[in-house]
Amino acid sequence: MPSALDIRLAQLAEEVKVDILSKTQDAENASQVEEISRAFMSDTITVPTPEMNAYAMRASLGDDVYFEPSTVALEAHIAQLTGKEAGLFLPSGTMSNQIALRTHLEQPPYSVVCDARSHIYRMEGGGAAFHSGANSIPIIPENDHHLTLEDIEPRIVSGTDVHVAPTRIIALENTLNGTIIPQDEIEIISKYAHDHDIIMHLDGARIWHVAAETGLSMKTLCNPFDSVSLCLSKGLGAPIGTCLVGSKKFITKARWFRKMFGGGMRQTGFLSGAAAYALTHNFPLLPRVHSLAKRMQQGLEELGVGILSPAETCMLFYDPAPIGVEYWEIVERASQLPNPIKINGSRLVLHIQSSPQAVEDFLELIRTLKEEKAAAGWTIADMRPQKKSAFRDVYVKAVRPST
Repeated sequence: MPSALDIRLAQLAEEVKVDILSKTQDAENASQVEEISRAFMSDTITVPTPEMNAYAMRASLGDDVYFEPSTVALEAHIAQLTGKEAGLFLPSGTMSNQIALRTHLEQPPYSVVCDARSHIYRMEGGGAAFHSGANSIPIIPENDHHLTLEDIEPRIVSGTDVHVAPTRIIALENTLNGTIIPQDEIEIISKYAHDHDIIMHLDGARIWHVAAETGLSMKTLCNPFDSVSLCLSKGLGAPIGTCLVGSKKFITKARWFRKMFGGGMRQTGFLSGAAAYALTHNFPLLPRVHSLAKRMQQGLEELGVGILSPAETCMLFYDPAPIGVEYWEIVERASQLPNPIKINGSRLVLHIQSSPQAVEDFLELIRTLKEEKAAAGWTIADMRPQKKSAFRDVYVKAVRPST
């Protein structure tokens, strides 16, 4: 005869039960893969393949706070690959960048110099101020492409003036909007920084693309920096994860901050397994991604579409105004195609699961819209004048005008 407690536990077990899988989950997953192949919004949307999942599930079992074996192996490999002493696996690039800043910045006041377009400044929720109490000094590159020492040096804060926060870190991003900072310029900035006791940090979320495009080793690319954040879930297609690398002392302290930030994870073996698979099998796919992006740019230019930022690696930014088309029109029409395409504005991102046919279908849609505008009587004389600004934001979201 079951006791009252046994009966109650059985009831609780029924209440706790959940099945998150639909009856058609396999078909839905296949449809999702097809959808991803026709989405140009970001490279974070890639999904694990069956082969990646199979490899990942063979990884070790253990708690990462207590040094899970497969994760330790991954951290050691990326540290060795980049020429650093140690690595730390983190859930996201934002956490990696913010923990890097917090670890380097020991006692206020201090400031961080960065590109005005950078993720660390614009897209991390004001984290440098919130987590580290740091003032940011955003700089617009004079050449409209990448920061140079000539841009940075006049904005460095030094001395003992109590009105200003001295510069402690120069944070660069490579790639930034898909464009590559010339390595010789990075080395010039790094020498200046280290000569003036300033730390160099790299948001290398897409540094893998730089290596694939230039042929430079990861060690060469990372050598000028004291710390580097390398994303594994963007271009490489792992489901989650970023690795932060630096000196042993730096990573020991960063691990402490990871725990404080709530990033101390448990059974991360399968995540590290997926990342290892991505490094081995997906890195060689990046040149194909770059070729697709360049094909996209070529096709747009042939149609008379403006290019705001060229396809140096996996993304480009375009302007349809020269053919009389608005971003919102493209987004709506793309979503209405028999086989829809997903975009959200001026940024077009290609990834390892992008379909070449989707690129051609997108270009055909632009051609159709151009022809429709011309048939309606639109000419270049009707183009709205562009506002002139010291800062040209190429990242434009599609917004349908209110009626």
